[in-house]
Amino acid sequence: MPSTQDAGSLPPPPSAAVLPVQASASPAQQLAQASRALWLATLSLMTAYMQNTAPAHRLLVARRIARNLDTLARQECFAAGCRASFARLAHRWQARADQLTPAGPAPRSGLLARLFT
Repeated sequence: MPSTQDAGSLPPPPSAAVLPVQASASPAQQLAQASRALWLATLSLMTAYMQNTAPAHRLLVARRIARNLDTLARQECFAAGCRASFARLAHRWQARADQLTPAGPAPRSGLLARLFT
């Protein structure tokens, strides 16, 4: 099982196998492994973004990528430089999502609007 010190560098490439979380692993090790899995999922989303040409889908995927990178930037299992890189990437992907957003926000009404306001 990798130690939390190993988590300071970027996780292994997507082709590497991700080990299942063991119940005996410390919470720090479990968090590091979950963060690596989130990084791998984010790389997959980046691939999906590049392969998809539908603007609405690209917007949703870009937003998810930005949120994932923002989450990774706040994980202390990564080194400070790595977290800073994640934060910069989150900002870039959020800017990309903002570029894809339609001119004005859609008016909200009904039950869903009340739940999310």
